[in-house]
Amino acid sequence: MLKHRAAVALFAGLVLLVPTETPAQVSRDEFEALKSEVGSLKEALKNQADVLRQLLQRTGHLRDSSEAPFKGVAISLDGAPVYGQPDAKVTIVEFSDYQCPFCARYALDTFLEIERDYIQSGRVRYLYRDYPIEGAHPQAFKAHEAVRCAGEQGKRREMHDKVFSSQKALSVPALSSYAQGLGVDRAAFDRCIASGVYSAKIRSDIAQGQQVGVRGTPTFFLGLTQPNSPMFIAVRRIVGAQPYAAFKAAIDELLALR
Repeated sequence: MLKHRAAVALFAGLVLLVPTETPAQVSRDEFEALKSEVGSLKEALKNQADVLRQLLQRTGHLRDSSEAPFKGVAISLDGAPVYGQPDAKVTIVEFSDYQCPFCARYALDTFLEIERDYIQSGRVRYLYRDYPIEGAHPQAFKAHEAVRCAGEQGKRREMHDKVFSSQKALSVPALSSYAQGLGVDRAAFDRCIASGVYSAKIRSDIAQGQQVGVRGTPTFFLGLTQPNSPMFIAVRRIVGAQPYAAFKAAIDELLALR
């Protein structure tokens, strides 16, 4: 709450910087400069308002009432890592960013509850899609490559968890050290991550996320499983690191369908 008040105070301060009166004696050049400054301040105010809005949405303090109801989308499952049984009744697809703190909070807390209650019981099939937001998280893309490279040696899940629990240090040398600590052959891992072999696949995931309306991370799509199909029809969407109760309600609703 204090952070929200501080943000509002910042916006108010920006507004106060905008002149409300024009001096009686002002040259044309001075007027144009002042006009340009006002425009810049207004743009800064708009950008900060957008940031606050996104923050409040992600933390569950604000819902976008102007957003159109979710109507469902088709998502390709090709090549996505899978947890759970292929014939589980409900499928969840997550788009996530390894440097996103909200994604880490979900992965290290809520996901474990979903795994315990629904994935291990065979009722939910869970798939993961890469969605590094490079503008906000400059180390995320290599982190996604690192998880895939570790996956070549059977350590995808271990590297996935390690990266999320080590977000303050995601340089390539650090990622290499983490992989070695998990028992991965470091030389092979380093060659993999240096080659960029998974770059195109990660960018394909990003493009697909953008196509189906992902606007931030984490974003989740839920629906009924279509066995042996490379596509998935999502009928529900959950945005942000919502509490376990939100996922439970959505999953249980789908499980109750015939």
